[in-house]
This record gives sequence, structure tokens and C-alpha cells, in this order.
Amino acid sequence: MNQIIPANEPGRLEALRNYAILDTLPEIGFDEIAELAAQICGCPAALVSFVDASRQWIKAKYGLLPAELSECPREISICTVTICNNDILYVPDLMKDQRFNTSPLVTGDLHIGFYCGVPLITRDGHALGTLCVIDFGPRELTFEQREALRRLSRQTMVHLELRRQLLVRNEMLLELERARDRAVAEKAESDKLLLNILPPSIAAELKTNDRVQPRYFDSATVIMIDFTGFTRLVETMEPASVIDQLDQHFTKFDDIMANHRLEKLKTIGDAYLAVGGVPEPNRSHAIDASLGALQVLDHLARLNRQREKLRLPAWQVRIGINTGPVIAGVVGKHKFTYDIWGNTVNIAQRVEAAGVPGRISIAESTWQYIKTRFEIDVRGAVEVKHQGLVNMYYLNRIKPEFASDSAGIIPNDRFWKQE
Repeated sequence: MNQIIPANEPGRLEALRNYAILDTLPEIGFDEIAELAAQICGCPAALVSFVDASRQWIKAKYGLLPAELSECPREISICTVTICNNDILYVPDLMKDQRFNTSPLVTGDLHIGFYCGVPLITRDGHALGTLCVIDFGPRELTFEQREALRRLSRQTMVHLELRRQLLVRNEMLLELERARDRAVAEKAESDKLLLNILPPSIAAELKTNDRVQPRYFDSATVIMIDFTGFTRLVETMEPASVIDQLDQHFTKFDDIMANHRLEKLKTIGDAYLAVGGVPEPNRSHAIDASLGALQVLDHLARLNRQREKLRLPAWQVRIGINTGPVIAGVVGKHKFTYDIWGNTVNIAQRVEAAGVPGRISIAESTWQYIKTRFEIDVRGAVEVKHQGLVNMYYLNRIKPEFASDSAGIIPNDRFWKQE
């Protein structure tokens, strides 16, 4: 049997792919259509099948057909002729029709003797497959039976179209679900990034009100940390190594600040700024800043002992601490920054700049809060740019009676009970 191909074959195959029917599992709706077709026509077998580029694939079958029969090559398929006709194909005796009398389906084991098939045609005129009835010997159908088969083929297409629309709907719902999941993931990532930039309460206020109301804090403690000799270090190291080590230090500072309820505000080059008592007010911010500063020096001391063994230059910092009122708020629209302003910040920077490497300088305002718990060296009044004379002190350690370690870095239980 010579294979023939529909004139609109590329479009037909594309339409068939759009219905996503090939190689799917059995469906009761198509099985019932095949059974109904056989009963209407009084035939022992019926098929609902689809024709792709190389085969006739059987979606549903009814009657006396081999259980393993699921497809046949397109070149011997009788249904291939049906889809080319775009109309009912009625062959009462296949052995008397020169188009089919040499087909293996007729002369082989199946020994099909009768065929009547109706193409399954889309609204765009593409014949996707057929609804057909067969017998194993010659048979006649009445006009009414043939018309009933034709109407049943249209119902098959209605069923197929509803199935396609359901698939499209399910895909749309799936895409909506994926979009929702992406939106949730993006929001979570956005929230995570926001929390990396802003304190949680400030981030929550920004998300709720789309802005943050500036707030005045009558008492907060500002801590300024600045690496000394940084330019000399940069000149002896690869740029990537400088950034990597600076990042490691600042990451460690972040952990120390978080452990002492201090809020890291920003880094400016090799300088690091944090504050206690903001944005959540508390009464221990001066103590928290002092403990955090001691841990920063302890971290660097341990690191420098290792660097000394390797004959590497030490990382040294000056630390300045000051207590007083500040104003805090968020600046920026596309890149948010939580920051503080006021003379307290300026004095903290001046106290740090007036200090010496490896020591913690504190202003008198901070000393008043911590003097009963910490050992202090008095520096006296120091001239500070734009501020005049400022009484300063060096913070050495926790007093021995309030420390749980010999270095005076870690407070004991008595430390927190001290008034």
C-alpha cells in the first residue's frame, strides 16, 4: 500500500502535539467511545487512534483485538488514508479494494476484512486520527450506522478538546503556582537582604509603612573601630588578600557586636561603626559596648600571635567609645542605610582618633556608666578637634572580682549583679 500524506502535514503534526495525547495512559472516556462505536455498528472491534509522523498509535480499543496491539507503522495503516480524505472511509470488503488488499493488516494474522473510519478533525481542519470500526470479514453498514459513527467522531473531538483545555488550565494553574512560589522565594530573599541591612524592627516598620520615622534616643553608646597602619599593610599585600582579611575581621566584629546586643551600622573603608541601645533601648548599652571592645582586642591579640610566628605584620586597631543622645533613621530609597547622627557620634570618632593602637579610649560619659565594673586608666582632658577638652580614659579590662577569666574579658555572675 502506497503511503499518502495530508497536504497540511506539518500543521497537522503540530496540532497533534498541542493536544498532548500520544503515549498517554488509557482513559475511560475514550474507552467508552470505542465500545459505543462497536455496538452501534454491530462490529466486533473499534479503535480510537492518532497518526503521527511514523505510526498509528491506539489510544482506546474495544473487542477482539490482541492485548499487545498499541500501534502499527504508518505505511500500512488504513487510517492514514482516512485522515487524508478528511471524510468517512467506508470499505465493506478490504480484499476487493486495490488500495488495501495487499496490506499486512488484511493478509496477515489480524486478517481484517471490513473497515469504516471517520477522521477526528479539529476546528482548524487538521485530521489528528480516526474513530473506526473493523470486522474480520466483509460487512455492510446502514446509512444510519455510518451517520451515527460520524456524529460519534464529533463527540470524540469534543471530548479531546475538553481534555486539551483541561491540560491548558492545569498548566496555567501550575504556572501560577510556580509564579507564586517564585514570588514567595523572592520576597523571602528580599526580606533576608533587608534584615542584613536593617535591624529587624526597622525592617518591619519599613515594610509596613514604606518609610521609617526618625527616632531620638536620649542615651546610646557609639563604638568606633579603626585599623591603624592600614596603608602600610595594603602596600605589602595582594589586593584580594587585603579585602579577604578585612572581610574576615569585620565578620568577626559582626558576631561580637551581635553577641552583645550592639547594632552594626556600617563600615567606612577600614573603619567600623556600631551602636548600643539603638534601635531597641536598654540600660546596659555602655557595658555591652565595653565588653564588645575588649573581645575585639582579644580576637586581634590571638590572631597577631599567630601572625608574629609567621613574621607577618600585625593588625592593630584604635577603639573609641562615647555615650550620649543620638538620632537614628533610614536614609536612601534604592539602597537603604540605617544610621545615627549627633554630637555623640562625632565625639566617638574624635575619641577613637585621639587614642593609640591596641587600646580602647572611652569618653567620660561612658566611664560614668561602667566605672564600678571595669579597670580604667585615667588619661585626663584631651584636646579634641571642634570639641575642645574631653576627659578620656583607657579601658583595660573587667575588674578581677567580676571576671571569670584571668584576662578580664569574660564577666562572671557578680558582674551583672553589680550596681
